[in-house]
Amino acid sequence: MSLPLRIRLTLPRDSFRLHVDLELAGQGITGLFGESGSGKTSLLRCIAGLEKVGDGHIEVGGETWLDTDAGIDRSPHERSLAYVFQEPRLFPHLSVERNLHFAAKRADSSGVSFDHVVELLSLKRLLQRNATQLSGGEAKRVAIARALLRSPSLLLMDEPLSSLDAGKQRELLPYLDRLQADLTVPVIYVSHSIDEITQLSDQLVVLASGEVQAVGPLQDVLLRTDIELLGGAEAGVILETERKDYDDQHRLTRLQFSGGDLWVSADVVSARPRVRIRANDVSLCKTRPVHTSILNIVPVVVEEITADGDASVLVEVRAGSDHMLARITRRSLRELGVAVGSQLFAQIKSVAVRNSAVSL
Repeated sequence: MSLPLRIRLTLPRDSFRLHVDLELAGQGITGLFGESGSGKTSLLRCIAGLEKVGDGHIEVGGETWLDTDAGIDRSPHERSLAYVFQEPRLFPHLSVERNLHFAAKRADSSGVSFDHVVELLSLKRLLQRNATQLSGGEAKRVAIARALLRSPSLLLMDEPLSSLDAGKQRELLPYLDRLQADLTVPVIYVSHSIDEITQLSDQLVVLASGEVQAVGPLQDVLLRTDIELLGGAEAGVILETERKDYDDQHRLTRLQFSGGDLWVSADVVSARPRVRIRANDVSLCKTRPVHTSILNIVPVVVEEITADGDASVLVEVRAGSDHMLARITRRSLRELGVAVGSQLFAQIKSVAVRNSAVSL
């Protein structure tokens, strides 16, 4: 088990105050989610030693990087981290290969190998290109590879997809997804996109006005619909599923989760795909529907009901050991007689599978 990351700090300013107290897992991807101006980049810069902290303690992998009480404040180059900025920041006069070797020469020899990183990010055909000849997505992949080759104890990623169009973002997401599976270095990933965060993260930190609103496993935090950023039209959950089979005749893939099967209109390649289901795409029925175009119907038990504006409510239901959200009107709630403990059926109209929207 990797040692946890402990981050406690206060960044006092006249116009903005950042105050956080976090203990994060020392492995996997932690999503740092919040609107512009919430303090996400400021927090990363404090961790990296690029901002002066008024009071705090930062400990990564058992090493203390900052302890204001003890007078410890390691400079950025003394902290075993790599930072992927919004812009790639490659050396424009060097080839891709020389950009990568520049980082590798300054790394601990016990870290990830050059060949492994090149293969992980599919860079072999780009090695002899000059950095100025790369597309935006290619340059981002090289920047990530360069960061990994420094063999950091912590990888910080500050909205690495923000400057890319939607097509380039879709191309890069699978590479970011592989970081979680192939590498042990913990990652803090900043984004204001809930789709990016839910695609990649294992745990989630929600930041607003410099304060932590929620922190914990991704699935648990997504159920915090009392937090404005996690409610509204984007309210939803993540399910970890297993690919079972593919119906070639109807072009449907059957995924299985603890509550039953999901049929999706895509040929899903991953053996254990992650799916996102929005509350707006879930309806509730007292009896199992028999004449419906919706393929996915699973038995559920109502766990909680919360207000959601003047006309609707959010209903948290349990399907097997997993949880989902359904947004229904107050009139439907009353007419169906929905209450905590009610046994119902959920119709799931659509999901997103690894960032590709599919209809059910």
